[in-house]
Amino acid sequence: MQLIAIGTFAAIIGLFLGLYWLLILRGEDYEKAHLSRRLKTAIGKPARSVGVLAKVEQQLSNIGVLNRLLTGSGITGPIGRLIEQADSRLTIGLFLLMSATSALAGHLLTTLLTGYRGIGLAVGLFASTVPLIYLNWKRSRRVAEFEEKFPEAIDLIARALRAGHAFTTGLSMVADEIPDPVGAEFKLLYDRQNFGMPLPDALRSFAERVPLLDARFFATAVLTQREAGGNLSEVLDNLARVVRERFKVKRQVRVISAHGRITGWVLVALPPLTALGFLVVVPDHIKVLVTDPMGVRLVVVALILQVTGGLVIRKLVNIEY
Repeated sequence: MQLIAIGTFAAIIGLFLGLYWLLILRGEDYEKAHLSRRLKTAIGKPARSVGVLAKVEQQLSNIGVLNRLLTGSGITGPIGRLIEQADSRLTIGLFLLMSATSALAGHLLTTLLTGYRGIGLAVGLFASTVPLIYLNWKRSRRVAEFEEKFPEAIDLIARALRAGHAFTTGLSMVADEIPDPVGAEFKLLYDRQNFGMPLPDALRSFAERVPLLDARFFATAVLTQREAGGNLSEVLDNLARVVRERFKVKRQVRVISAHGRITGWVLVALPPLTALGFLVVVPDHIKVLVTDPMGVRLVVVALILQVTGGLVIRKLVNIEY
């Protein structure tokens, strides 16, 4: 049975890698080769139009039918925004393919090991969320880094304004001197307004792209100053001080709530670790849960209650500040 499960897992991984090469890498190589041929052909020919910025829509999948289907669906907006905020190289099509493959692999492996499709379905549903959990973790880590370096970027813009530079020059200085992710976001903000997008629209896009209240404060302060006038450098100095104070309060809240968060992790991890210990020490006791129909029902109910309890504990220890 274990050999069958291992073989099935290896076959699923091979299928996933084959689909990734066929649907992603093969299409990218073809596009690169096609672009290279076009560039070679265009050498020596005069450009027919200059100064016109064309908006190229991002291709969601290299399969035409799937690309049109994803383009018309509303699910691609939140997923694309999550991928962008996480600064991941995944495409929406690859993300959906990974979720489907994870769900299929979890379902087949659990069904082969336990012989019950109900447990396999539950494990498959959980496995399908693994790419989503990874992107959320990566986005949270990137947002935390941005929040820590954001006051330094605001101070740099304020100093540039006091030195007589324009606001856009301050954006360029932040893009060049502040490390990522702050530098990358301000680089995109500077490039968008430099290539023709109105500055208010670029600032609103910046506030939507960065899921932080401080970024909205920054965009609102700049837009208000442009409409009502005033000393922007002084406004940015006050904003940087407020952001630092909020970040200090956040650190204090995390220290105070550390005990509750650790307790939550222990409570969430205790049932599966206990089951794993029983499986190693006294496997006959735990096998009743997968061999008896009533045990299977109890496992399904326990999983539902476990997930529900974990979400409730997370809500309790996640203190807004």
